[in-house]
Amino acid sequence: MSMDSGTGHPTSGGLDKVGVVGGGLMGSGIAEVCARSGRDVIVAEATEAAADAARERIHKSLKRAADRGKLADPDAVLGRIRFVADLEELADRDLVVEAIVENEQAKTELFARLDEIVASPDAILASNTSSIPIMKLAVATSRPQQVMGIHFFNPVPVLSLVELVPSLMTSAETTEAARSFVETGLGKKAIDCQDRAGFVVNALLIPFILSAIRMFESGFASAEDIDEGLVRGAAHPQGPLALADLIGLDTTKAVAESLYEEFKEPLYAPPPLLARMVDAGLLGRKTGRGFYTYG
Repeated sequence: MSMDSGTGHPTSGGLDKVGVVGGGLMGSGIAEVCARSGRDVIVAEATEAAADAARERIHKSLKRAADRGKLADPDAVLGRIRFVADLEELADRDLVVEAIVENEQAKTELFARLDEIVASPDAILASNTSSIPIMKLAVATSRPQQVMGIHFFNPVPVLSLVELVPSLMTSAETTEAARSFVETGLGKKAIDCQDRAGFVVNALLIPFILSAIRMFESGFASAEDIDEGLVRGAAHPQGPLALADLIGLDTTKAVAESLYEEFKEPLYAPPPLLARMVDAGLLGRKTGRGFYTYG
């Protein structure tokens, strides 16, 4: 892999001014890869404290990349990112990517606000949702032709896949601008998805994870043996229960609920154990305990 110099080189792929709403794991990763590609980035968070936390998260990630020899000037990259607690700061953006909590009401309310704030009629309003149909977000705006899903995968600086999800109303120009941004601008691989809950990856992945949870819940096998079986027997890089802990059990449950609401198939229904663990705050790596304990 070639080293990113971190210098302010001209960008390719268009959409030079990027806004990211939400500075959690996904949002900070999206902001980082956009800044590393030379773009001017604003990360909008709900509070000053959350904005500071997003800055620290990206700073640590850039330092890790520099320590591994993959980034020459992390300070230059961080210098291209502004952290704010006011959505109004996104008025001049060419692209705004929403990366907030996986909650339909919260997302639709945000898209209605972004529609009022982002000035350019050509700006793209995108969602990083992993399961909520894009049309539900698009109709909250006066520009549904400019709304689409651009779904990254965690960790964003490492994983190369991005799902492009136009709704029935998304224009071909919007989709192609997003494709150029993702592939030419960020150097990632885009796949095309229909606007159905879960898109491609999660529509396949979540039932697999839920099946592993049901197997564990029934006492059929231990968490360790389930994961070891898939790692050593099917060459998976990580077992399904460890993966659920990485994704976050709350996110896993939210995606499963969106899939079940859309398709009404039993394989998408969250198992009772998953619901109880989320109620207990046992969300996986981010809380230190899920199917495994993390020190």
